[in-house]
Amino acid sequence: MNRAIAVGVDGSPESLAAAEWAAGEASLRGVPLRIVHAWLWQPLDVPVVQHRETEAEAAGAVLREAETHVAGRYPGLSVTAEVVPDTAVSALLAEAERSEMLVLGSRGHGAFVGFLLGSYGQQVIATASRPVVSVRAQGEDARGMEGGEVVVGQQGTPEESDVVLGFAFEAAAARGAAVRAVRAWNLPPVYAYSPGSMYLADRAGGLEPFERKALHEALAPWRERFPDVPVIEHVEMGSAAQVLLSSAGRARLLVVGRRMRHSPVGTRIGSVAHAALHHAGCPVAVVPHA
Repeated sequence: MNRAIAVGVDGSPESLAAAEWAAGEASLRGVPLRIVHAWLWQPLDVPVVQHRETEAEAAGAVLREAETHVAGRYPGLSVTAEVVPDTAVSALLAEAERSEMLVLGSRGHGAFVGFLLGSYGQQVIATASRPVVSVRAQGEDARGMEGGEVVVGQQGTPEESDVVLGFAFEAAAARGAAVRAVRAWNLPPVYAYSPGSMYLADRAGGLEPFERKALHEALAPWRERFPDVPVIEHVEMGSAAQVLLSSAGRARLLVVGRRMRHSPVGTRIGSVAHAALHHAGCPVAVVPHA
């Protein structure tokens, strides 16, 4: 049985846009949609009036609004909805674990500042073991999601980028889109030069041809697996975040990787994913990988 696509809603316009995008993606992939709203009754140790029944009804209303919104646009889609009695981060991480992907909304904060994920969104994206998609307030239906390009950042070896490229090709195949695979490179610092690294670059004809060869080799198995998906190979000198964002101006979906590793200060999204999430105008999928 195919995993469902899950979406977290909180009653905001951004979460409704996320629900609509998730429904469109589920429709394109032929999988169910699961809508969740986290609500946990937590009595406060402060002198304010709380009504448990009122809060529970408000939580149910959030869920019903999202379910009605989706059902009106995708009447044939299998949809389940549930109020989850847990905190937001814990509930969303559990949903991500058992889903094909988790979809969240993010709100705009001006053309230059970018977008805000919210603290729980950042925690979920930095910790989830499954792909998490961040969607802007402007929703798209399934027809608007078809065609165009799925832009994906490729870094490192074929093994390191395998999961990220796989997600991008599956998304492109579902919507009849092309894959634009982007690999950014820079001149290595002086201390990184070595006879071995220079030998490999010389054999490829220079640093840029070496990078093109690396991208081509990483894409080879996915071209073979998805022969009907057009592929554009994009290699450019510059910072990874800048090159990726400049390539994604007209993308239907931007796919970036996040290395699953823990640091002394906790989990991190990574600089490239952070830039994409805050500045790309299209939905951004963050795919964790080893």
